[in-house]
Amino acid sequence: MYSVKTRLQETYRKSRTVFFDASSKFIIMSDCHRGQGNMNDNFMQNQQVYFGALRHYLRAGFTYIELGDGDELWENRGMEPVIEAHSDVFWLLSQFYQRGRLYLLYGNHDIVKSRRSFAVERCRHYYCEATRCCEPLFPDITITEGLVLESRETGQKIFLAHGHQGDWLNDLLWPAARFLVRYIWGPLEAIGFTAPTGAGRAREKREMVEQELAAYAQLQGRILIAGHTHRPVFSRPGKGLYFNDGSCVHPRCITGLEIENNHISLVKWAVATRDDQLLYVARELLEGPARLCDYA
Repeated sequence: MYSVKTRLQETYRKSRTVFFDASSKFIIMSDCHRGQGNMNDNFMQNQQVYFGALRHYLRAGFTYIELGDGDELWENRGMEPVIEAHSDVFWLLSQFYQRGRLYLLYGNHDIVKSRRSFAVERCRHYYCEATRCCEPLFPDITITEGLVLESRETGQKIFLAHGHQGDWLNDLLWPAARFLVRYIWGPLEAIGFTAPTGAGRAREKREMVEQELAAYAQLQGRILIAGHTHRPVFSRPGKGLYFNDGSCVHPRCITGLEIENNHISLVKWAVATRDDQLLYVARELLEGPARLCDYA
């Protein structure tokens, strides 16, 4: 039977496992929807904030996990113009990859990454404007649908997925949804409309998705971290097991989930002003930190 539960269970069973301990540090983000740098590119408004945040995490020794919809491949036909428009961001992501600290998952808007040939052909290298030659991007990377973080110390498992699983339009019928976005809603978005398959979906629809994801996490008795709805969720210990990292296309800010020292936190990054009127990219703690063991 096709449902959110069965699709998530299917994803969980075939997910790669990554072990962690108290010294491990992860930053989890999703829904960047990187585009071609045009009017339809929802990522453009937060590009500098995102770059500043990721540069901090690279220097601080974090592993970057992207939970899908990193690139907007419904509106855009290929990766090349996306990489060209955001070459500085992809250079930074390549630095995570070279250090063995990058995991990419695919969502509904970049589901074409599920094809092994896509990663081989489109993610092997990119043209660097600084060196004026092709540089390695993510050679030999495997982009997966799900990921499991397992504690070496307690055996606790945390399941990560984009969160579109079981959504008929965005999962099973995604080619039809992509057609609508690419040829109908994409042009309309340029003049002010929003697509119903993205952040512009009705509040009731997003709440329904969140309820099903939360119910699945509760039923399985383990933490589920997702994206897809673009709405951050931080469950308190004893109150739930569902978390959502939000998105990188909020007006004027991006959000993410940090896991550090066996604690989980919800953070926001945005442009702030110092007393001397200088602008800088600031991190704000929204929720947590909460001990992961309190969710066992």
